[in-house]
Amino acid sequence: MRLLLSALFAGAALAQQAVTWEDLPGLRLSNDKVDLTVLTTGGAMVELTLRDDAGKLSPLWNPIRMAREAGQKPQFGTSMGHFLCVDGFGNVSPEERGAGMPGHGEAHTLPWDTVSSGKQGKTLAITFGVKLPLVQEVLTRTIRLVDGENVVYVESEIESLVSFDRPLCWAEHATIGSPFLEPGKTVVDMSASRAKTRTYKDQGGGPLRHRFANFQDFTWPNVPGVNGETLDVRAAPTTLGFGDHTTCLMDPSRRLVWVTALHPDKRLLLGYVFRREDFPWTQNWENYPTNGKLARGLEFSTMPFDVPRREAVSLGTTFDAPTYRWLPAKSKVGSYFLMFYTRTPDGFRKVDEVTLEGGKLVVEDRAAGKRISLAASLPGI
Repeated sequence: MRLLLSALFAGAALAQQAVTWEDLPGLRLSNDKVDLTVLTTGGAMVELTLRDDAGKLSPLWNPIRMAREAGQKPQFGTSMGHFLCVDGFGNVSPEERGAGMPGHGEAHTLPWDTVSSGKQGKTLAITFGVKLPLVQEVLTRTIRLVDGENVVYVESEIESLVSFDRPLCWAEHATIGSPFLEPGKTVVDMSASRAKTRTYKDQGGGPLRHRFANFQDFTWPNVPGVNGETLDVRAAPTTLGFGDHTTCLMDPSRRLVWVTALHPDKRLLLGYVFRREDFPWTQNWENYPTNGKLARGLEFSTMPFDVPRREAVSLGTTFDAPTYRWLPAKSKVGSYFLMFYTRTPDGFRKVDEVTLEGGKLVVEDRAAGKRISLAASLPGI
């Protein structure tokens, strides 16, 4: 009996554990396939590793480690890894700044409460809650892991506490970083259609040059360059010192859309599947300094670029798609996405399709004639 109880408590400890990550408090959620670390302030998912990976390589952006390695001071606070931008994405207006509103909304700056946690059968679930006092909203987020699966299930809900309809700005700022992000090797694929480069006028000066032409339409992944050339931006360039930003309209013919980051040589693949009605856009923020500490955002969002709310609302639509989402008075809206991390077979070089059906998540490289099939048993998306 004592051995049985010891085994049960060991299993519970494995499933959820309080940790300190880069001197920040967090929780590590685990099953037999993956470990996921979530910060308890801001809720960022900051580390994702395979349990059988001796090197414990996480694809997620860690600017604290990267600054330390470069002999610099970290500048991003709790905005790292995959962090949540709500209600707000990007810079704020002068009036909002004067009222105390931070960039990228409040959620990534506040302590999150653990509302519930536990494991039923094969499924570990933890629910966080946080009130956003400046915008008068309540955010609830539930993260689930299922034994035997390489998939993280993330379900979120935002409740308005005010008595009027309001435009909502929401982005899942998924960001990959070095060493997983490697120049000329790590490639990004997505179910995108029309796309546009960002205008430079709202980005200010900086140490990084631009590769892309200013505010030009294109078809993913072939971006017009500043010198009239066409650039395939699936991979980071081998020559560094550049920074750019593009937006992609996710395929309007699909209910579920996807974005992936693949390192073919390391045979590791990170991916997301989400409902297009929740997030019509995926933004690529590219930050490629000469020191090789690279970051790239795969930011699926309600808006084409991270701009002040007033600007997003004024746009109304881009490519006939909305640039913000409505949050009705005293009501709730939600989102649901899957995050997966897995090894790939030899010769797997490109993601052509990701499908989710019948409890299986299937990823295909059609040119190579290879596919990955992952168990994804939970319904809901």
